[in-house]
Amino acid sequence: MTGTLYIVATPIGNLADSSPRSVEILRSADIVACEDTRTSRTLLAHHGINARTVALHAHNEREAGEKLLRALREGSNVALVSDAGTPAISDPGALLVAAAHREGLRVIPVPGPSAAIAAYSASGFAADSFQFVGFLSNRKKNSLEELDVPWPVVLYEAPHRVLETVAALLEHFGPERELVIARELTKKFEEVARMRLADAPGWLAGAHRQDGEFVLVLGPGEQKRPALAEAERVLGILLEHLPASEAAKLSSKITGVPKKELYAIAVKRVK
Repeated sequence: MTGTLYIVATPIGNLADSSPRSVEILRSADIVACEDTRTSRTLLAHHGINARTVALHAHNEREAGEKLLRALREGSNVALVSDAGTPAISDPGALLVAAAHREGLRVIPVPGPSAAIAAYSASGFAADSFQFVGFLSNRKKNSLEELDVPWPVVLYEAPHRVLETVAALLEHFGPERELVIARELTKKFEEVARMRLADAPGWLAGAHRQDGEFVLVLGPGEQKRPALAEAERVLGILLEHLPASEAAKLSSKITGVPKKELYAIAVKRVK
């Protein structure tokens, strides 16, 4: 008999958010694989659980994953947790889960807290879908047009970068686009505020408002005409090789979208 890999969501701040099922799984698991064993031991101790813990983080995921797969093959049940929220979502764990699937091992999610879902549910943006981006790298900040979509976009950000990210969003999307800033979710100093992008830097300038972990929910943009969406795709490719005026001219000929409209977009992209 092989063991089962449980993907266990844990509280994102308030330890009372642990579900009875998650506590039961953590208590019965032979091994708890943790992003940081010190952080997870606080949760385990809160529930009186004295489990065997193993570190599985971004720097050792492959090596640690092999040992955990061996334990699963030998019949041990493994509970995978991250420091907070649901594992393998902007956190380590996906490589282990994928390997377990490849070997035909049983994988069971134990759902629970998720910072992205919590913030989105409190945003008030009504939409049939949303886009989860996770943490914005510098590369992604240089291609924010990919986030100009007609549905909400959920981002994670660290305290030392949140002001820079909000400034980039303001510059790219303009002052009237709405933004929800959720900080310290489920913790003592939790705040969830919805505002225009123009007002976001001022809000963050308030006392202690750049402390803690952040989830940003960018409000939906306008629905683009299909032709314009295709023209922007073509324009992006041409801008890698041509000046803005030439790229706009060729994009216009290919797609039929007016050159003037495409040139304005091109100038904004290469600025």
